[in-house]
Amino acid sequence: MMVGKVWKYGDGVNTDVIFPGKYTYTLKEPSEIAAHALEDLDPNFAREARAGDVIVAGRNWGNGSSREQAVTALKYRGIAAVVAKSFARIYFRNGINQGLLLVTCPEAVDAAQAGDMIEIGLPASLIRLGGREFPFPPLSPTALGIIEAGGLVQHIRRKLGLASTEAVIVSSGE
Repeated sequence: MMVGKVWKYGDGVNTDVIFPGKYTYTLKEPSEIAAHALEDLDPNFAREARAGDVIVAGRNWGNGSSREQAVTALKYRGIAAVVAKSFARIYFRNGINQGLLLVTCPEAVDAAQAGDMIEIGLPASLIRLGGREFPFPPLSPTALGIIEAGGLVQHIRRKLGLASTEAVIVSSGE
């Protein structure tokens, strides 16, 4: 069960608002990337959000460009999940690939207020908020495995039985 404080935002929050494009190719360190998460939408977010907190948002979260920094900025900040009414398709896939839990649950979004405490239960696919429970569509076993591993690369390494520092050698067939 994940438990965190709600950071609530509206509809149409795009990737340039989640992580400003001007930093895309200049910042490399996770702490630098995390420091600029949502800075144009909520200047307090990067400074005040804590590991385990949850973003709750409206429709079409993460629309715009396909830059993975819009996901990694939140992951590096310690955000446990984003619960939204809907996600842009590419953002949803980038989120899974990076190991960030993304949950579609419009009813929970409508019920949530900034600062509320929210609980997200996997694999029960249940959100608890304000004394109420909100079921959400379960993730596929593969997506759940990727999230639990911390991302697609870690998931594949685990499947192949590789340590995190081992290189993957691909034979050319010769």
